Amino acid sequence: MHSSSAGASTKQRAVGSSQPSDASLKRKRGFFQKDLQHMMYGFGDDPNPLPETVALLEDIAVEYITDMVHKAQETASKRGKLLTEDFLFLIRKDMPKLNRCTELLSMNEELKQARKAFEVDEDKLASTE
Repeated sequence: MHSSSAGASTKQRAVGSSQPSDASLKRKRGFFQKDLQHMMYGFGDDPNPLPETVALLEDIAVEYITDMVHKAQETASKRGKLLTEDFLFLIRKDMPKLNRCTELLSMNEELKQARKAFEVDEDKLASTE
């Protein structure tokens, strides 16, 4: 009976092709390690936290992000296109997250405009010389 339940979970994973296999998750492990260590230190942890703790936090973060992307994709499937607004819709009731996201999106837009203005200024300088 054990082998049939294992086979069923494998079949379910194969059918849901948008879900990564265990092997692909293991290959990506460690991708956020340095960033998480810095964030943990910023929140009062040791400068060199235990690797097990960092790995656990990474697993939690990857699971959360994956879950949010799947939910956003479900919302967007009616429209056929995944947009930033789909994520904002998902966090609409969590005001601290929503406020932080809108702040970061606003800063990102300001940076884009500043880069664009800088490129235009550089082009004008190059053409006058």
